[in-house]
Amino acid sequence: MSLTVTHRHGERIIVESGGVELLSYVYKPDPVAYEARKPYAHPLRTLAGNVVSAYRPNDHRWHKGLQMTASHLSGQNFWGGHTYVPGDWYQDLPEVIGSMRHDGFTEFEVDGDRLAFTERLTWIEHGGDEWASERRRIIVHSAEPDEGAWALDWSIELTNTRDEYLRFGSPTTAGRELAGYTGLHWRGPREFAGGQVLASGGRTGEELMGEQSPWLAFVGEHDEFDAHSTLVFAHAPENDDAIHESHWFVRTTATPTVAFSWAFFEEFALPPGESFRYRYRVVLADGAWDHERVERYLKTHPFEEAS
Repeated sequence: MSLTVTHRHGERIIVESGGVELLSYVYKPDPVAYEARKPYAHPLRTLAGNVVSAYRPNDHRWHKGLQMTASHLSGQNFWGGHTYVPGDWYQDLPEVIGSMRHDGFTEFEVDGDRLAFTERLTWIEHGGDEWASERRRIIVHSAEPDEGAWALDWSIELTNTRDEYLRFGSPTTAGRELAGYTGLHWRGPREFAGGQVLASGGRTGEELMGEQSPWLAFVGEHDEFDAHSTLVFAHAPENDDAIHESHWFVRTTATPTVAFSWAFFEEFALPPGESFRYRYRVVLADGAWDHERVERYLKTHPFEEAS
């Protein structure tokens, strides 16, 4: 299906298909510094129009649809909200909340059934020092009624612009067991609480927390009407050779959420002037997919060659 793209300059990009707004990518600075100002994609909808993301839920106001984050970065919090402190649990530390500044688009191309844009961002610590430069590329594609799904590819190339190492971690690297959230993060709607989690090899359930798999799927059931939706989160092949290995952060009870954690169990360091890259895919589908359906879709919709 073809895409209709509306760019409200300085604010957001809206993508529609078949009369349904599939996503809104918001890059206008967020008014609340404590929530770690950064771009986000919300709402996210399936082709049938079902909303599959949450925005500022009352349990975590800094959860906003789909966002790139870094929960622990050289003593700063680019996740938002309270900060995990070893021995003191979570503390409100507004003085360590960083932000990601939108600097502009270097590419913006709409070609029928495909949108691709490249965004430049700067990661800024709370005091105002610029720590990193990001090249972000997002592609919206494969809106296919026969599949009942569409896909979003999200890549990051981050360069350390400091004169010292950037150290990436998570609450788990700081001492909290099985709380390794960081990296690209999705927050689902509250109605998805208690949803089903799938991964390669026929695995299921929250025991996938901290596990590795080329993909992970989250199946949620909607309120009000009889319907399910499935989100598939997949690594590009080259992520196997990235700067650090990834593990899944996933919860289904209370806070339906998934993150491609790049520092779940161990910190990693990015030297001055050096860069790292990751590439991901999120598939948004109508219906309750099973392992076989996910595997078939990913096989017939391979990633493009890395550029």
